[in-house]
Amino acid sequence: MASVTLVGVQRIYPGPPPRVAVDNLDLAVADGEFMVLVGPSGCGKSTTLRMIAGLEPVDAGHLSIGDRLMNDVAPRDRDVAMVFQNYALYPHMTAYRNMAFNLMLKRMSKEDIDNRVREAASTLRIEHLLERRPRQLSGGEQQRVALGRALVRNPAVFLFDEPLSNLDAKLRVEMRREIARLHRQLGTTMVYVTHDQAEAMTLGNRIVVMHGGKVQQVGKPLDVYRQPKNTFVAGFIGSPPMNLIDGRLTPDGARFVSEGGVFTLVPPAEWRAPLAKSGGRAVVLGIRPEHVTLTGAGQAVRAHVDLVEPLGQEVLVYTTASSNAASCEITARLQGGPLPVTGETAAMHLDPSGLVFFDAETRERIG
Repeated sequence: MASVTLVGVQRIYPGPPPRVAVDNLDLAVADGEFMVLVGPSGCGKSTTLRMIAGLEPVDAGHLSIGDRLMNDVAPRDRDVAMVFQNYALYPHMTAYRNMAFNLMLKRMSKEDIDNRVREAASTLRIEHLLERRPRQLSGGEQQRVALGRALVRNPAVFLFDEPLSNLDAKLRVEMRREIARLHRQLGTTMVYVTHDQAEAMTLGNRIVVMHGGKVQQVGKPLDVYRQPKNTFVAGFIGSPPMNLIDGRLTPDGARFVSEGGVFTLVPPAEWRAPLAKSGGRAVVLGIRPEHVTLTGAGQAVRAHVDLVEPLGQEVLVYTTASSNAASCEITARLQGGPLPVTGETAAMHLDPSGLVFFDAETRERIG
């Protein structure tokens, strides 16, 4: 096992014009940690993973695995194993030979190879699949074989590049459990790339939210969810995302007035001191859908119900609050009780404990 450290790392694709894919990235993955890189397409997460693997050069900065600088070390000498999105199995080989192939290239003894393959197959519960070829396997079974091929190498670091994106929803849940179980059992350092928030939130000891080649926030999943550092993180993490409402504070910071005067809100006591410093400025009000209710304490906003979406244990309600000058969309996540009807006007209560404020110019969280 080993830690992974990136200091000021950059990857610039040549032009014209040149494109900065990863910009001055600092990241420390602890020994034995499960770190998940999450963000939209083009944010630099896969490029970061490929630099760790040695498949992309490091144009600036330092990348280390353990105590060893890896900038100019060949991929085969980095003691990492990578699991790809497309499985990359040899179609003419059995599952056994796919898992054993890299060990055969290293000229390991047949006995050692057999022991490693069968041990990995037992860990992944695919002993009965070893004599089958990829075309005889389901997507989940092929992914287990791909995991096994990485597992037999006993690497210091596992790298996962969106390994579950080709699976259906049920298989993704099953394989998430499998990978989480594997990490608990092995305790090996793992770096995992995904655009799926559910994977990031359920798998990672910590998550790294990336956008535009830069790290936006690093932290434990629930910390990032509850205390987003900026409006990008607030809008990206969470499904549905945090409601973000543009507006302005009164000069004393004692009231928030939404854009166009759709509604006015008195911030709770704990926000008065930090908001006083931003009095008179444009801000963004954030509130998670679970903090929007039909009844209870807090500011009530009259809104038109656009859609009611029952999802079993919870119901999502999409609404629009409007005035003659502007409108804002507010989504609520309700846990039962009386439900509004599509097309009617309902009073949406904003729980004061769930309010967050961001500076409209910097997009950073206030306070």
